[in-house]
Amino acid sequence: MSQIRLFVTTTETGASQVLDALSAVLGEEPYALATMEIDEKANRWEASVYLEPEEEDALRAIFGDALKGLYGDDHPAIEKEEIEEIDWIAKSLEGLKPVRAGRFLVHGSHDRDHRRAGDIAIEIEAGQAFGTGHHGTTSGCLEMIDTVLKAERPLNALDLGTGTGVLAMAVRKLCPIPVLATDIDPVAVRVAKDNARANGIVSGIDFVTAPGFHHAAFADYAPFDLIIANILARPLMKLAPGVKRNLAPGGAVILSGILAEQRWKVLSAYRTQGISHERTYWRNGWVTLLLRG
Repeated sequence: MSQIRLFVTTTETGASQVLDALSAVLGEEPYALATMEIDEKANRWEASVYLEPEEEDALRAIFGDALKGLYGDDHPAIEKEEIEEIDWIAKSLEGLKPVRAGRFLVHGSHDRDHRRAGDIAIEIEAGQAFGTGHHGTTSGCLEMIDTVLKAERPLNALDLGTGTGVLAMAVRKLCPIPVLATDIDPVAVRVAKDNARANGIVSGIDFVTAPGFHHAAFADYAPFDLIIANILARPLMKLAPGVKRNLAPGGAVILSGILAEQRWKVLSAYRTQGISHERTYWRNGWVTLLLRG
């Protein structure tokens, strides 16, 4: 067993309220929160928090307090699921086909023969970092990058939350400009560096371990003409002021990791910063947004 999931069963509205309450209590703590529909007809949803086994007692108490704040003592029961350790990324990529997104072809080494003349090929293997092109958020970002770089040539770019480095590589392959690629996870940064070298990119991308905008590298590169962040809706909303501070006037912002129903909250957070909406791509329930500073 590698993780525990604590969850409650409620309605769609209730699950959203529980997640908001947990987010408010946990703040910046690195816990994964999620909602999931389990019975459409009965409007039954689960709201979950994922944690390590040794954290169960503390998180159960926090979860209980959040529920009491919403429901009083008559709140839904907290249930528990033990999750076995599985390399889900490697497992999910077994047998996956190459992905085309705009001019890009993202593929594994075993699918090199799928490359065609004119393809901008990016080779990514199953590994420990997120971002292979198969998820709607990554493919949406790749298509949006293709669209933006057909129309304009930025002087520099930022890939915030780089994962495998696929988006940073996509920018670099289309436009030989300096790219800063950051991730909070040092494993992701190491994987991204390896992926760049495997794709023949030995310079032009600076891979850095950094939470948000907290690293000296930003002073060296900012302001950015293009900022890309494929993360999740809530952290994207919190990052809006930092995006504004580091964005060049008139610069483009590509955001993803956003469920379709979350887009209005994200757009509102950026509109407050004076960053306006230009375009939306829809992919399998997820959206990719193009904004302009």
